[in-house]
Amino acid sequence: MAKKNDPLQTYKSKRDFSKTSEPAQGGLPNTEARSFVVQKHWARRLHYDFRLELGGTMKSWAIPKGPSFDSADKRMAVHVEDHPISYNSFEGEIPAKQYGAGKVIIWDKGTWIPEGDARKGYRAGKLKFELRGHKLHGSWVLVRMHGKESKQDPWLLIKEKDEFSRPASEFSVVDEMPGSVAGQGDSAPAMSPAALKPQLATLVDTPPRDPETWLYEIKFDGYRLLTRVEKDRIQLYTRNGNDWTGKLAALARRLKALRLPEGWYDGEIVMMDQHGRPDFQALQNAFDNSKTRDIVYYLFDLPFCDGMDLRALPLTTRREKLRSLLADASDGAVRFSDTFDVPGHDIVAAACKLGLEGVIGKRKTSRYVSRRSPDWIKLKCGMRQEFVIGGYTDPQGSRTGIGSLLLGIHDDAGKLRYAGNVGSGFNTKTLAQIKQKLHKLHSETTPFSASTSIDKKAHWVKPVMLAEVSFSQWTQSGHVRHPVFHGLRDDKPAKAITKESPMQADVGSDQAGTLPANFKVTHAERVVDETSGTTKMEVVRHYAAVAPLMLEHLKSRPVSLVRAPEGVSGQTFFQKHLETAKMTGVRQLSPALDPGHAPLMEIPSAQGLLSAAQMNVIEFHTWNAIKTTIAKPDRMIFDLDPGKNVEWTAVQEAALAIRAFLEELGLIPFAKTSGGKGLHIVVPLKRRHDWDTVKDFSHAVVLHIGKALPARFAVLSGPRNRVGKIFIDYLRNGFGATTVAAWSLRVRPGMGVSVPVAWNEIETLESSAHWHINNVHERLGIGNEPWQDYNNSARTLTAAMRLLDFKPKARKA
Repeated sequence: MAKKNDPLQTYKSKRDFSKTSEPAQGGLPNTEARSFVVQKHWARRLHYDFRLELGGTMKSWAIPKGPSFDSADKRMAVHVEDHPISYNSFEGEIPAKQYGAGKVIIWDKGTWIPEGDARKGYRAGKLKFELRGHKLHGSWVLVRMHGKESKQDPWLLIKEKDEFSRPASEFSVVDEMPGSVAGQGDSAPAMSPAALKPQLATLVDTPPRDPETWLYEIKFDGYRLLTRVEKDRIQLYTRNGNDWTGKLAALARRLKALRLPEGWYDGEIVMMDQHGRPDFQALQNAFDNSKTRDIVYYLFDLPFCDGMDLRALPLTTRREKLRSLLADASDGAVRFSDTFDVPGHDIVAAACKLGLEGVIGKRKTSRYVSRRSPDWIKLKCGMRQEFVIGGYTDPQGSRTGIGSLLLGIHDDAGKLRYAGNVGSGFNTKTLAQIKQKLHKLHSETTPFSASTSIDKKAHWVKPVMLAEVSFSQWTQSGHVRHPVFHGLRDDKPAKAITKESPMQADVGSDQAGTLPANFKVTHAERVVDETSGTTKMEVVRHYAAVAPLMLEHLKSRPVSLVRAPEGVSGQTFFQKHLETAKMTGVRQLSPALDPGHAPLMEIPSAQGLLSAAQMNVIEFHTWNAIKTTIAKPDRMIFDLDPGKNVEWTAVQEAALAIRAFLEELGLIPFAKTSGGKGLHIVVPLKRRHDWDTVKDFSHAVVLHIGKALPARFAVLSGPRNRVGKIFIDYLRNGFGATTVAAWSLRVRPGMGVSVPVAWNEIETLESSAHWHINNVHERLGIGNEPWQDYNNSARTLTAAMRLLDFKPKARKA
């Protein structure tokens, strides 16, 4: 029983400590400095519990949107009961049916320094203070709101203007640093992950326009290498997860001698030429000859270290930690990769003058993400990329080995397209070595999708080897001009090789909503959705955050837009054509794609997403075919649409049942939340059948499932037919029909988001809007990984039709 006048009486009365692991005891006050903690709490709604140590307890406020570094943001902070100081270390799950049921993590922690008398300021309703945390810094103020009646006092948390304050359009601390800091500073370190995918850079055409926010490194002409240190064990991995520890035994020994803390270290291995410049072919030869002792390892990032997950910290913080760890590395084999804090144009010019490949730019505040990111960019002195080797020609004159290599890249449809041949850049030794490797890959048929100009002279090979080639430009026919061979690669899969096209710098960012410089949002403060409290600015920032992920689903597809000028509760407009409302970055497609109608639209860049959001677009819907083969769909979609009185668990079970049936037909389905009521099942197809055939077949699938399980599924649309049942909507497979794209928001209260999911996640989802605008940032690190095999999973419908005893209707020519 709580003692009389116990400041924790309310706290204790709300909890049953036999059921919850929350602390019952008060804990000891901190003598050196008062503590603060911010706990991210997934209760009925996600919020942030902001706590300041004062008077022997933690004074506490619930902040729905979390803190903001923007001094113009006045974040609502609802004053709640005092918590014990011991609560500062609580992280875990509050059980169902208990007060505050849900997950709790320690989002930030540290010390706070009041300005003046803290107790007096608290009583007066104006408490000014400085925060010194892992995420929150600088001067803040809590102000009690007067004249508003409430069971709990409403306050406002405001960031005061200082060197830490930043506009919300540039930085959102809750979005960009979403994870726990529980392990940071604790004596018991957490284990780093067993595997890690590296962050990759995006090719851009020009340096960004805000040079003060970027750092630049030399672009090394080598192999990306990740090092995992666990106790006294060193493991070396390529970017694709191949273990090269055995190949690089000497380097592993040198790394072990440095006695680095446990964690993951990211860098690149190179070989230097006589002028001290990276030489890719020398690196290739070092592996061929097992002479890898002279390899140099440049380290440039530190995602995990000493039990701490550093990925959410700014790049500059991670690099300073890495620099300190390598301060005593003296043998030259392991080096810290220095950066240049100068304008991009200057460093690129200097790199090119020195004969280097180019430079890598990195946003100073960027976090570490395991995918290609617009916060890391590459600027090349010339054009250079990997190509798939599809064949070779015989040598002429005194030359031995081969004459030239036939190069290819994969197009949007996954077909290998001929891109020209390269005959320079070889020496006698490499010519012989390459000929020997190619001889083992001999093929009787061409791997290219169309004939080449030198078919009669060519020897074909299986398309698995890669060549690194520089060239001056692309010709109009899609061939490389003036190519030069630099070496073979085996650290990337051949299927991943496509034409590298530079994007515009400054567009899109993994700063989870950071907008390009000079991008203006009109009426940014307008509330779009009352339920979630979402503003127009937050919608635009959502699309800035998800752009790198979403563009994979928009690429080359006609798109339709749902505009909501009056917000979620107002009238919406479905827009299929660009019309007169020009949106920068939204492209008109050929009128021939949809004869008799205005041209369709495509969104090929992040700029298009942001421009559309600025024009009040909330939803983005895509066709089931790409623009280059519009007559033949490349996917089939089943939308699970639950009727009245259908429990969510029934939708989950239905999705798994449909998956099993589709797999019996030899098809490979993928799933995503719709962000609305149901789930989407997406089946990638090879482009063999027309729209009518695909639609009719999808209807046959629905009829078969409905007949087998009539109590669960409705085969007719309409609310009356779906009461207590799930309608499997196949109508999205017709010509011109669209489905909401992955990562799109929905024009619904709460603003759910359509998110790709793995099949083993289906049973863990709480609803179709499991992710919404206020928590989708938690999913960005996983991104499109659940669909990583999507492009390799396309099948024709021929075998499935036979198994279902489906016969396509004869079509008039």
